[in-house]
Amino acid sequence: MSLRVTALTDPDRTPSGHRLAWLAAGDDGAPLGSAFLRVFNREGQEHLAELQVNVHPAERRRRVGSRLLEAAVAAAREAGRRSVIAQADAGTPGDHFLAAHGFRRVLTLTYARLALDGWDGGRADGIDAIVERPHPGYRLVSWRGAVPDELAGTFADSRRAMDDMPMGDTDHGVVAWDVERVLAAAEAIADRGELLTTVAAVDESDGSVVGFSELVVPGDGRGDGLHYGTGVLPGHRGHGLGRWMKAESIRLARADHPGLAGLVTDTADSNTHMRRINDTLGYLPTHKALEYQLDL
Repeated sequence: MSLRVTALTDPDRTPSGHRLAWLAAGDDGAPLGSAFLRVFNREGQEHLAELQVNVHPAERRRRVGSRLLEAAVAAAREAGRRSVIAQADAGTPGDHFLAAHGFRRVLTLTYARLALDGWDGGRADGIDAIVERPHPGYRLVSWRGAVPDELAGTFADSRRAMDDMPMGDTDHGVVAWDVERVLAAAEAIADRGELLTTVAAVDESDGSVVGFSELVVPGDGRGDGLHYGTGVLPGHRGHGLGRWMKAESIRLARADHPGLAGLVTDTADSNTHMRRINDTLGYLPTHKALEYQLDL
């Protein structure tokens, strides 16, 4: 089969990175597949690119994906990247494709979902009880969209809570967060038409943010919301703050978005602590995803 791979221009460039794209087409010009390579520019991840390859099911096993992969890997090398990561659901064609093309499995993620439709009083009471349980020395705050000015500095500092998150063998790097980056992330979510709610734990001794839990909901308040991350700074762990914040996220989601069907979270299998939190809050596993890495 004659195959043409065309490089495309993606005008969406941000301080954190940009995308390169390719389209594979046959003799008649009909699209057969595409590839996207996100090249990270932010400090701590200048070595990394993230790949997504999509091939129409009818065109698989005809080297469409291989040709797209070759173009993307060549571009990653030209950009000076040392690692390319990609993700696929376990047992899918994408899983087998990555394994067959030199990628190594570096992380297993379990996706879990909390159903909100059909919520009964007992489950609501259980979440309320977790939220209302005192945590001496700490209090919860929450906001929608961008962080309030008075909390911005310590909220940016609290992002270090994710630095030691279990990531298997992934060469993910350590992202440097500052107030500008925090505000840019919130703006990007708003620009997509989605709704960001953040719950934070505050140390009452100095008013600093020591943990956070972020939830993003579709703009119409329907479908499933997605947890973006929950973390607690090392010096404040062991007080149940992670579960406390995530329970408050659930409570706020139900109150603010009554049409929401569920909440989805993904957690590394090696992150046993957060998986236990999800279990106690009622999240049920739905599927596993595998993260692969190609070392250049």
